[in-house]
Amino acid sequence: MPSRRKSRERALQILFLWDARKQPVEEAIDAYYETLLSEETPERDPFAATLVRGAVERASELDERIARHAEHWRLERMPAVDRNILRLAAFEMVHVGSPAAVVIDEALELARKFSGEESVQFVNGVLDAIHRES
Repeated sequence: MPSRRKSRERALQILFLWDARKQPVEEAIDAYYETLLSEETPERDPFAATLVRGAVERASELDERIARHAEHWRLERMPAVDRNILRLAAFEMVHVGSPAAVVIDEALELARKFSGEESVQFVNGVLDAIHRES
């Protein structure tokens, strides 16, 4: 079983794919695993799938929460990576019950790895506000 950090990274990549292609979530999950270079069928990650399915199922609610706290940013104008980091983290914090400090820290690591330093500050501010609201 992969680490939770690796699962969150996979979940972000799948969410990004889902968001970009506007396809059903199961197709995005399958497409992610099909693109992995491996001679054998890669093991599916149940925690990543839980995060992805939950974030997609509750996308409207999560997007409303994010929009309320993303000052001067419309959701559709946010960088796709940032938008999906926020969806993923908001879902995990609010609906999975993972400790907020852990979720926010992991989201900031994802932002550092896949986005930029400005995004780290933005993601931190939005997630902190969502946490205080919950």
